[in-house]
Amino acid sequence: MKVIIPLAGLGTRLRPHTHTRPKPLINVAGKPVLGHILDKLISLDISEIIFITGYLGEQIEEYVKANYSFPAQFLEQKERLGQAHAIHLAKDLVNEPVLIIFVDTIFEADLQQLVDLASDGVIYVKEVTDPRRFGVVLLKNGFVGKLLEKPKEPISNLAVIGVYYLKNAPLLFSCIEELFTRQIKTQGEYFLADALQLMIDQGAKLEAAKVEVWEDCGKPESLLQTNRYLLRNGGGQNVDVFDSIVIPPVYIARSATIINSIIGPYVTIADHSVIKNSIIKDSIINDGSVIEDSMLSGSLIGSEARVRGTYKRLNVGDSSEVDME
Repeated sequence: MKVIIPLAGLGTRLRPHTHTRPKPLINVAGKPVLGHILDKLISLDISEIIFITGYLGEQIEEYVKANYSFPAQFLEQKERLGQAHAIHLAKDLVNEPVLIIFVDTIFEADLQQLVDLASDGVIYVKEVTDPRRFGVVLLKNGFVGKLLEKPKEPISNLAVIGVYYLKNAPLLFSCIEELFTRQIKTQGEYFLADALQLMIDQGAKLEAAKVEVWEDCGKPESLLQTNRYLLRNGGGQNVDVFDSIVIPPVYIARSATIINSIIGPYVTIADHSVIKNSIIKDSIINDGSVIEDSMLSGSLIGSEARVRGTYKRLNVGDSSEVDME
């Protein structure tokens, strides 16, 4: 099995953090979002992972090579023409079953079951209360009969989470090429859902596998929610602190320094950060940041940022300085 991970998006909803790093490298519960996803693949029989990169893609390549031993290739999506266009870049590299994972999402699913799959593939879904915000699937005779992107009228509550397994990769790429030929677009872009619909129309039997956990990492408030989920479910780590109180669950990197502060619950503090005379809860503090004389809640603080003397909810990018004194 090969894996395609498209991650060329600009991550505009996570600005200012994505001005200086790609969205998949945003830290949550002690490691980048991409790291949490790659960890789920370690036990699978994977011949190669193909990363479709874009803006700041060299950072993706550096991170993967430094932390994982998967055989990997990195392809740049130079034109932003949509999901299906990004996946089609891997056409000449994939001639076996393929697992496609979009990195906006932290999910819990038994991927080992794919080994014995009898159908032509799986689209992973989750039941939601408001399906109008998502791509959804409509079942027919036990298989996916129709895919719709953000339907105005809710025809199903099964939202697509961005994880797909397809046995017939040549058919997938053929259907994507049909999108190009017929100029089939959604919101001006070539969507994977439209290619999958063509596969279904040609007889592909795709299952809809429900997941219980689907956490979004695409915007600040959902990133903090994902941080809370991961910390509650084994992502926490405590280190020695000085004259301080730690309220779990938290993740504090071993190289961080905590002095005369109250940390937690639901706080991630990355490498080489310094927290002094502060109270921090429900926040993510990225590497090398310095927080002094502050009270923070629901905040994202970028790398090498300095915050002093504030009681606020902040969204501070890399190398920034906030001084309220």
